[in-house]
Amino acid sequence: MRLSDLRGRHVAVWGAGREGRAAVTAIAAHGPAGLVVVDDSANFLTLPWEGPLAAAAPLVTGEEGFERLAAADVVVRSPGVPNTHPWMVELRRRSVPVTQGSALWMADHADRTVGVTGSKGKSTTSSLISHLLTAMDRPNVFGGNIGVPLLDLPEAELYVLELSSYQCSDLTDSPRVAVVTALFPEHLDAHGGEREYYRDKLNLIAHGPHAVVVNGADPRLAAELGDRAAVRAGSPDTTHVATGPDGTQWFHLRDTPLFPRAVLPLVGRHNEGNLCVALAVLDALGVDVVARKDSLAVAVAEFQGLAHRLTEIADPSGLTFVDDTLATSPYAAMHAIDAYEGRPLTVIVGGADRGLDYSPLRAHLAGREITVIGVPDSGPRIVEALSGLPSVRTELADDLIAAVGLSRKLTPAGGVVLLSPAAPSYGRFRNFEHRSEVFAQAVADTAR
Repeated sequence: MRLSDLRGRHVAVWGAGREGRAAVTAIAAHGPAGLVVVDDSANFLTLPWEGPLAAAAPLVTGEEGFERLAAADVVVRSPGVPNTHPWMVELRRRSVPVTQGSALWMADHADRTVGVTGSKGKSTTSSLISHLLTAMDRPNVFGGNIGVPLLDLPEAELYVLELSSYQCSDLTDSPRVAVVTALFPEHLDAHGGEREYYRDKLNLIAHGPHAVVVNGADPRLAAELGDRAAVRAGSPDTTHVATGPDGTQWFHLRDTPLFPRAVLPLVGRHNEGNLCVALAVLDALGVDVVARKDSLAVAVAEFQGLAHRLTEIADPSGLTFVDDTLATSPYAAMHAIDAYEGRPLTVIVGGADRGLDYSPLRAHLAGREITVIGVPDSGPRIVEALSGLPSVRTELADDLIAAVGLSRKLTPAGGVVLLSPAAPSYGRFRNFEHRSEVFAQAVADTAR
């Protein structure tokens, strides 16, 4: 379904945030027979609904909202509306067509788009792709799940998009190059279960992409793909890391060395994998990666890692404090822990308790010498999941500030203190940025 298909139809936009506003503006320009906005959230008045938006579509709240959705020819939901929402279940039962702004936009722009999703790594990988394409004289617009609704993006010859599982779920067109970085159980409450989450995530590759590029080192992703044709980055027949001409680790394209691993300023094997995926995407888009390898090396060295992803904080004590507050699952925390293998390590975990299974984290830490400090709300449950591991020291702290102070006492000189919570920030903090701010301030305050 395209935006132009909404002309002369009765459309209900579900959600009045940034995505809903973008949808109203875009749909109104195509002449629907009727347009209404429904918001069932408790804080719908946080952003005033007035001016041209109110003139284009009245805002309906409360229980009346469902009747307006059910009466529409098409419902355009915001990504924040989960598949498990009772109204969604009933709309599906009544066969009311439901789509999203991301699907409407993709129908008109798929052939000019690189779309990146994944349970981990999609932000870094999509940023790398956009950065490297720009360095290769391939200007592009970077957007998606980074605060800019797709329907607000300007016209361009090429797009690089980071796409969430919610945005992928309603797509009926795949991007020209569809990229998947990793799969592990996440957001299960919003999708209805693990199978449903994987289905929605992999809907990105279900509608005829020209090329599929995946992280070939991810076992769950490999199992879900089966024998489907895809470029499996990290494999010897595409981009991978192997011993180079000087005996150190180099990035390669098949048999050809490109540049040393040391060029990439990001730590961790998972970031090696992210760059392998990005380089494979450039190759799929026709960039001569071998001929441009020197320019690529310069661009890789200049890449700035994303804030709140293994961001190191200088400290006069000699300890390395690391902000990885976006690691909101045990799998993400495991990658972060691996990035500092070989150094004394204290990890601060805990946040909103979504009932996640922390047994994978326990298995990952078995036999590893490490200190884990748990903070509310889920920290005590995580610590309990690690009980009995002989080389894992566990402690509890009343809050994040207290945990930073305790970490200074427990971490040996030259060691690392890693905030990798394995849980979201909401409940104790306004958002993940607020959690980062509190962590950084605690590091500064306790250094005095």
